[in-house]
Amino acid sequence: MTPVRVGVFGLLGSGNLGNDGSLEAVLGYLRAEHPEAAVDALCGGPEVVTARFKIPATRLHWYRGEYRTASRAGAITGKGLGKLVDAVRTAVWVRRHDVVIVPGMGVLEATLPLRPWGFPYALFLLCASGRLFGTRVALVGVGAAPIGKRPTRALVRWSARLATYRSYRDDLSRDAMREMGVDTSRDEVCPDLAFALPTPRTGTPSDPPGGPVCVGVMDFHGSDDDRARAEEIHRRYLDGTTRFVRTLVEDGRQVRLLTGDACDAPVVASILDAVDSPLVTAAETASLADLMNEMAAADTVVATRYHNLVCALKVGVPTLALSYAAKSDALMSRMGLAAYCHPAGEVDADRLLEQFRALEQRSAELRRTLTERNLVAVRQLHHQFGALTSALFPTAGHAHALQESP
Repeated sequence: MTPVRVGVFGLLGSGNLGNDGSLEAVLGYLRAEHPEAAVDALCGGPEVVTARFKIPATRLHWYRGEYRTASRAGAITGKGLGKLVDAVRTAVWVRRHDVVIVPGMGVLEATLPLRPWGFPYALFLLCASGRLFGTRVALVGVGAAPIGKRPTRALVRWSARLATYRSYRDDLSRDAMREMGVDTSRDEVCPDLAFALPTPRTGTPSDPPGGPVCVGVMDFHGSDDDRARAEEIHRRYLDGTTRFVRTLVEDGRQVRLLTGDACDAPVVASILDAVDSPLVTAAETASLADLMNEMAAADTVVATRYHNLVCALKVGVPTLALSYAAKSDALMSRMGLAAYCHPAGEVDADRLLEQFRALEQRSAELRRTLTERNLVAVRQLHHQFGALTSALFPTAGHAHALQESP
């Protein structure tokens, strides 16, 4: 039999650990449930994806300077030409596949600065090509949010409408797409795909808490609607986070700084320069597994990036979110820690320290809560993958249903 041809699509291999973790979870599902499938990728960092995940990969954009600001005539011309070339390249790639999966990621949101002719345009090309050539396109466990700018909103709405299958990582995402005019009546909500990854063994926490603290930082400049205040927001975030870390060090706590994207490195460097102490160190992480290993050894985590939060909650460590979008608040609520969110755009170090101490006072109780919520998440993702098989691999889905029937 000819193997099913499966493509994976997105800003994968580009330095964002959360995106790559979502890909890892989907590849794990494919290798376990559909080992006969021939898998390749159309992605941002094909060399990284091929080296790490051992699948063929093609560059997402023809023009290599796609995500650099174009100010000169040559760059502007290159970007414009690239849009036309990418329309053909994407269509040709999609046509070679039976199924294309977009694994997780916030592909239907603009909670961070985003141009409509960047990834939203690329996603629209994918979904339109799938509809044109009869290739089943699945948006699996993706994030969505209300979008203010009309061009971006239109591209996102049509991408979702043209997809064969959609599921979301929280109710807020499904609600956002419904409000944009997408029929979500058959769309499911499931935990973030990263909850399907293996969980490392956790260390023994201090009693009472007084051991290491992991602080996940982010190159945060506000949302897509905050471009005019981006530097002000970034400075306030950096100053508040730095002051919080300095206070922990004055209390004798070890602090481990973590990132979730290559672009976060300057924030780590700024904090290390400002807080000159051997108690503050920075971790080098290349995957969500690395992040989870770091967090599993901590008593408490304070984190900004969404997938830093996912990793901390998955390993069952009490966590405080520096929240920059509703998705972070929704995740913390799902895992029983709704009271421990602090706005990333308005970091108040004194208030953050109060919340941190309140969190640590309930450490043992919250660890038990996280253990229970994680078991529920695993069961829900098992159901999600079964539904995905039924939607994208009809023959295999029928066999799966027979195996599960009494």
